[in-house]
Amino acid sequence: MIPGAAATPAPRAEPPATTDWRRLDRRTVLASALVTAGMAAGAAVPATLGLSGRLGTGAAVAWAVAGAVLLIGSAAAGTCIRWRRTRYRVGTERVELHTGLFLVKKRSLARERIRSVDLTAHPLQRVLGLVTVRIGTGEHSGHDSTLELDQVTRPEGERLRRTLLDRAVAGAPGPHREGQLAALDPRWIRYAPVSFVAPALGVAAAGSVMQVSDWFGAQGEVIAWVGDRFRDTSLTVMILSLVLAATAAGVVGALGLWAEMWWNYRLEREPGGTLLIRRGLLTSRSVSIEERRLRGVDVVEPLGVRAFGGARIEAITTGLAQDEEERHADHNTLLPAAPRPVADAVAADVLREAVSPTGAPLTAHPRAALGRRRRRALWAVALPAAVLAPMGVVLTPVLLWAALGCAAVGLPAGMLLARDAYRGLGHTLSGDYLVVRSGTVRRSTAALERSGIIGWTVRRSYFQRRAGVLSVTATTAAGSGAYTAYDTDADEGLDFAARAVPGLLEPFLERVPPAP
Repeated sequence: MIPGAAATPAPRAEPPATTDWRRLDRRTVLASALVTAGMAAGAAVPATLGLSGRLGTGAAVAWAVAGAVLLIGSAAAGTCIRWRRTRYRVGTERVELHTGLFLVKKRSLARERIRSVDLTAHPLQRVLGLVTVRIGTGEHSGHDSTLELDQVTRPEGERLRRTLLDRAVAGAPGPHREGQLAALDPRWIRYAPVSFVAPALGVAAAGSVMQVSDWFGAQGEVIAWVGDRFRDTSLTVMILSLVLAATAAGVVGALGLWAEMWWNYRLEREPGGTLLIRRGLLTSRSVSIEERRLRGVDVVEPLGVRAFGGARIEAITTGLAQDEEERHADHNTLLPAAPRPVADAVAADVLREAVSPTGAPLTAHPRAALGRRRRRALWAVALPAAVLAPMGVVLTPVLLWAALGCAAVGLPAGMLLARDAYRGLGHTLSGDYLVVRSGTVRRSTAALERSGIIGWTVRRSYFQRRAGVLSVTATTAAGSGAYTAYDTDADEGLDFAARAVPGLLEPFLERVPPAP
């Protein structure tokens, strides 16, 4: 070896391909039977109660047991046939899956197109040591771009993930860490009650109580019981008490949901250039993201979480969600709500940067943007009040009070939110990244690789022209597909877009020569 020369690393050995056909695990039949048994037990209780009045308790129980046995046997038989007719293999170039009895399906994916291998295991699968493996290409073409192996052993699932995603990242510059990048801090649970999930769960809990009581014909009794509790109190106190009860239920539900989703959370970088997110208390989830399709990160600060200094990180990647189910399953969340300094540090590690571009100083937007947001808030309050007031004059004074309350509460809140939305606007260029920030209820600071921008959209409405502002949108094949700097100064916004990707916007710009 030449003195002073760096040693050339040995090339990574490719994992051996599986040329033989494999079957799903035999315990798939057992898992299906147990799941069906649980469903049958849940349905048998109300069915038995409903039939006992007409057939007698003994006959009702017998019919319920017979129906449950028939249902469980049918499910087990169907799963056994599916198990015997399903086989898969991983070749050197393609992953193949054959399944079906009367309608035989033969599907395959090219290994070079595979972008995700995700592992999921609900509690019963965890007890049996099984996982569901979802292999996807990242294309938005429905189930044709995804192969699902339901169910295989966990070691087999991990082997498939490593085999299909183990690709080296060539020439990744800058400081970075391998191995674990982040792990769960139980103190982060304090952000769960201040998220928007808590009030939604509170409303859902109240609705569930009314629905279940209606199933058993006891909805009237529940309403009467609530009325008895507040017989000697005013309407205002009753409403406030019910709201507090729903809020408490929502907080408890949000804490439980957070624990289920994020317990055992770990974010790791594997040597092959893959980010791996593991999480889940009862249902374990393992999501893999190839770094070569990572185009940036989005630091999201919902209003309640931001008030307590927290933020979460979402990945901006090409082809992460394959279908509607995955788009709403937090598949792109790299870090749950955590303190903002922690989020910035994790974002820097994920992007292999010394400092996260999401923390760079941003260019402020002109005061005209504040005026536009104030006018929107004013219209949002004035329109409902203008509709309710005439209806109150004609129908009932209650609507007049509703209009007054809407104006009294909505106007100050709208002005405050408008001011906060304006203060949240900003954009800049930070190294290889374009950074844009906007929003108040959901503030987003997106750092997008400039090399991932494939086009620009410049929008300038009649009111924006009068205010001397415009919005520039960077289009990309990653993430949401569009990242916008709203209501920037007209000249500065165009210059910002032109500098972000030199040559892309230039053919559409007219440069005014400086005055002599």
